Amino acid sequence: MSLRDNHSDNEIRKMYNFKNIAVVGMSRDPVKAAHLVPKYMIERGYNIIPVNPSANEILGRRTYSKVLDIKSQVDIIDVFRPSKDVYSVVEDSVKKPGVKVIWLQEGIHNAEAEKMALDNEINVVFNRCIMAEHMRLFNTD
Repeated sequence: MSLRDNHSDNEIRKMYNFKNIAVVGMSRDPVKAAHLVPKYMIERGYNIIPVNPSANEILGRRTYSKVLDIKSQVDIIDVFRPSKDVYSVVEDSVKKPGVKVIWLQEGIHNAEAEKMALDNEINVVFNRCIMAEHMRLFNTD
């Protein structure tokens, strides 16, 4: 998939001001991107909240079954799930007050889910890696 959202670098850069990131599909497997990417973000000072119904804890953080189970503030929903599963994630996310961005990792897009998010005034980033974009825009190692 080469298609991706049309946000400018400046718009993407501003999204990194949001610090509370729920990672849907976060993995316990340390070699998977769904583990490495959130770990990178934790190391950069972000509050990562794992969402994975098959784990109790990842990287020492309590894990939730779904976004709506999270009691604390969530600014960004970072999604590591197949495109076909995104609709239900967004459906859940639009019910959570305060969500500002749905971030779909590389290779992930769902037009119906995107429309639902936008209709609920939630920004959508798709087919981009939150870590790769952070590295590119902030030139970190």
